[in-house]
Amino acid sequence: MENLLSRVTFNREVLCGKPIIRGLRISVAMILELLAKGASTQEILEDYPELEIADIYASLLYAHKLVANEEIFERAAVS
Repeated sequence: MENLLSRVTFNREVLCGKPIIRGLRISVAMILELLAKGASTQEILEDYPELEIADIYASLLYAHKLVANEEIFERAAVS
């Protein structure tokens, strides 16, 4: 899995340091948004031929790693 995550890179000079795929100007957030809007992996790969299927999996794994250890705290009721 770490090999997959190595596809997610960071560069302050590209998209203000947001997580991107293999140094390309394609952000993890954009891939996740496309998937959330219902785009298939095949559609994404056709629209962005420089991407590979592993890049899409890497984006999903990156998102999973961010939320997997998220803790939920109850808010105190406001009266």
